[in-house]
Amino acid sequence: MSGSGDAKRERAMKRIENALLQGTGWLLAVAIAAAFISPLSASDKKKKNEPEKPVSVFDKIDISKIVWPQPPNIARIRYLGFFAGEKLPDFAAASAKQKSSWMDRLAGAPTEKGHDVLKNHFFMGEPHGLAVDSTGKLYVADGKVGAIFIIDPETRDTQMIENGRDASFSLIVGLAIDDTDRLFVSDAGAHRILVFSPKHKVEAVIKEGLLTPAGVAIDLENRFLYVADIDLDQVLVYDADSLQLLRKIGTTGKNHTLLTPGDFSKPTGVAVDQDGNLYVADTLNARIEVFDADGAFIRQFGKRGDGPGYFAMPKGLAIDCDGHIWVTDSLQNRVQVYSQEGNLLIYMGYTQGIMPGMFSGLQYITIDKNNRVFTSEVFPGRVQMFRYVTQAEARQEYDRREAEKKNKSAGTTPASSEQKAAPVPQGKSDEKPEPEKGSAVK
Repeated sequence: MSGSGDAKRERAMKRIENALLQGTGWLLAVAIAAAFISPLSASDKKKKNEPEKPVSVFDKIDISKIVWPQPPNIARIRYLGFFAGEKLPDFAAASAKQKSSWMDRLAGAPTEKGHDVLKNHFFMGEPHGLAVDSTGKLYVADGKVGAIFIIDPETRDTQMIENGRDASFSLIVGLAIDDTDRLFVSDAGAHRILVFSPKHKVEAVIKEGLLTPAGVAIDLENRFLYVADIDLDQVLVYDADSLQLLRKIGTTGKNHTLLTPGDFSKPTGVAVDQDGNLYVADTLNARIEVFDADGAFIRQFGKRGDGPGYFAMPKGLAIDCDGHIWVTDSLQNRVQVYSQEGNLLIYMGYTQGIMPGMFSGLQYITIDKNNRVFTSEVFPGRVQMFRYVTQAEARQEYDRREAEKKNKSAGTTPASSEQKAAPVPQGKSDEKPEPEKGSAVK
């Protein structure tokens, strides 16, 4: 019986894996649900009363080996995991409770009808904007659920800012958090920005000048709040403290037709670097535009195309501690990392899918002070978490490998080819290294 059970489970796991790799439609939803909550068959139980254990295809993956670029190169991005909603219930405890219910019925005790461990449990539907507060908690704006998930990445414990209970939402898209933990939420459906206190209470509303607000970003040094408005083809600049409209960047009223530098066609994502420069994802023009703190155009980079180093629909933006620009592309389902000059350094994403490091319906991106990178996707609703290996950390690893090679060369055992590593670029983001081979998920 046990052999038969193993064969059945292997066939089931194979079907799930095939469905996951297809990554589209209802088959995708069924596959990921099965991957999370499918119990072992009865024939696989070692003991009659042993609690059933959840089985997932992801349990078979050694995530420590999911890095970019691939060995023997020095890893610059590491995969850490993903979030798909609230912390999952204890299925084993629920299963044990159900198995003991026949004793309750025998004794005449009342039993629960329709018991469902997933009742009132929230899964992500269409996560978009992302932000991280001073305590490291991740905020995820979900337009379909109509709520903001607040997730502790360490414990996976979840809170929520809910529509109808904590605020009134129509279609929430972008998020930003300032240095006092005030939360700024763009509601495209209600044509406004909601401002929440650190205790998640609405304390202000911004409506002036807005039509369809999307991505938001805060310049903490200059105290600017930037809002990309996709229907106005503009970025609106507000005082982050008084919330007064200061100026607008870009020309409106041209029906998304302008290609001139400094203008936009449905801008979506915005981000600010350490020097106060503003980066804007000019989505329909397939480029990134850069402005100084006064709103003056500086430069642009990006060309339309479907391969690495090109854009099809750039959407989300984030800047890491070394000044690199991270760009999500919703059509390519790819995250690309660029230098300040717009040179491609590395990328993640090869084809649409939901395996680790693949993307499906890629949306926004943010990077926290611990160099964790979060990306949101809508097919299915989830947030993936990565770790950016900084220039200093990569240099330290490079020096360690070089010292190891030197020590071995001084002895009798020569260094093997597997211990050789590509040199680590020096400085910040002003180098122009070529993308590492094997950077894409394969």
